[in-house]
Amino acid sequence: MKTSLLLMGLLLFLIGCTGKPSQSIPDGAVIVEVTSEGFNPSQVTINAGDTVAWVNKDNKAHWPASAQHPTHEGYPEMGGCANSKFDACKGLAEGESFAFQFNQQGEWKYHDHLNCCTNPKFFGTVVVK
Repeated sequence: MKTSLLLMGLLLFLIGCTGKPSQSIPDGAVIVEVTSEGFNPSQVTINAGDTVAWVNKDNKAHWPASAQHPTHEGYPEMGGCANSKFDACKGLAEGESFAFQFNQQGEWKYHDHLNCCTNPKFFGTVVVK
């Protein structure tokens, strides 16, 4: 029993430390669906402080991240798992989502880190006013 509880606690801790994308989508978020055909819509316009959520509707993993590929540089808020906070930090399985709040005004390019080099449809833009 103690071993089971210890293992469960360790598993929950590790999940919390991986930067796993959220399964819930914040209220009012602009939704971008990720399918085998790319991002839909591929461009969204929002206000500073708004959130965009990418939802994987494909049975293949997709990894939304700030462009440029492969460094994920572009969005100016540093952090996350690479060079920008605008990074899912892993491939999203079918049904998983990644939400990001854009605080910086500008035109921010993004890509699917796992599929951008095989399909030009896996690039998009978030315009923040």
